[in-house]
Amino acid sequence: MPRDSLALRTIRQRAFGQASVGLGLRGAVTCLQDLRQEGSARAMLPRSAPDWPEVVFLNTSGGLTSGDRIGFSLALGGGARVQATTQTAERAYLALEGPASLTVAMTAGAGAELVWAPQETILFEGAELERRTEIELGDGASCLMCEMVVLGRRAMGERPRASRLTDRRRVSLRGRPLWVEQLRLDEGALALADGAAVMRGGSAFATLALCGQGREAAVDAVRSVPVPEGVTAGVSGWNGRCLMRAVGAEPWPLKIYLGAVLARLTGRPLPRVWQMQGVNP
Repeated sequence: MPRDSLALRTIRQRAFGQASVGLGLRGAVTCLQDLRQEGSARAMLPRSAPDWPEVVFLNTSGGLTSGDRIGFSLALGGGARVQATTQTAERAYLALEGPASLTVAMTAGAGAELVWAPQETILFEGAELERRTEIELGDGASCLMCEMVVLGRRAMGERPRASRLTDRRRVSLRGRPLWVEQLRLDEGALALADGAAVMRGGSAFATLALCGQGREAAVDAVRSVPVPEGVTAGVSGWNGRCLMRAVGAEPWPLKIYLGAVLARLTGRPLPRVWQMQGVNP
């Protein structure tokens, strides 16, 4: 019998997880109403101010590679308020057999206030990640979303050239699209990243979006936050949207700046996991 016919098929372990949290008002306090956890996805609710609880999502698999599927969902009842984040940076590793997927689905009832500020996503060389974020707002609700992407570990001399990221974002108000965009990074885009019109040699970039009725007025508040050396940022506002883009030569000054903008817009302390890393404007 030929030796090749005796070879065993390799079955690679994949990570799967889904964490869902439901919050609603009990009197004037936002309280937990539902919690479900499956696989390698977890959700924690650390002790915090009762009027602004925190939800911390976690992927216990330690990173994402081919075939991994992780989902986080959050349902916020009318009038409730919450700050949601992730415990640590999400790492997208080498993916030789197709993409990993990360799905975020959130709803905010009438008059609710949602802050979604996950910690940064780090793209390693050869990573392939498909991320989809969908947020549905009720009448008078708002959401503040902030996402940061880091290209490799600069301290280790990494500069990804063959990584891929497909990032789809959609925020709807009363069932109608309010802000929709798609970002795609691939080998071609990364080859142009050092250009002045793209990242100008930066190693990290971020998008911050504040969406809801009248939220375009937040432009002045964002512009009042000093931009540190090594960070380039721009902000605009129109028809219920305040949108900021920022690029950092290094990740840390960019994250410090994002923390300052988040604190200015919410008027609240940053989530504890941000503070534990030294981000405390």
